[in-house]
Amino acid sequence: MDHAEGSIEIEAPLVDVMEVIEDVESYPEWADVRRVEVRERGVGGRATEVAFEVDVPVLGTASYTLRYQYAPGDTAVSWVSTEARGAIREIRGEYLLDELDERRTKVTYRLGVDLGPLVPAFVRTEGARRVIENALERLKRRVERG
Repeated sequence: MDHAEGSIEIEAPLVDVMEVIEDVESYPEWADVRRVEVRERGVGGRATEVAFEVDVPVLGTASYTLRYQYAPGDTAVSWVSTEARGAIREIRGEYLLDELDERRTKVTYRLGVDLGPLVPAFVRTEGARRVIENALERLKRRVERG
């Protein structure tokens, strides 16, 4: 599994950032996600199991289901795939949130993806980095624009 990590500073309080992250049904509006289906909800109605369909550049479509866990104090959310089909075999990751002050939050995104042995290592590593950069920039825009 190839791993990558990136961080970004968002001009918003932690609570606003977490609100956007946990609203998985809106991901098709702003993230590189084709389809979302919440299959299970936990405490407070938060999604705990979600099915996604995405387009993976060059490799095609992928479908996977993620199991989510939320940290106390909303300082992190992590996920692990429970099933995957298509271009992705396995995925795990997390958002770590660090409130810098009342108006700024640092978000760190860690991602591990297994695209299978037939995909060259450079493509896997570079692809994970691009996914993280793109996801963080889109998250920042979504949170800051409201």
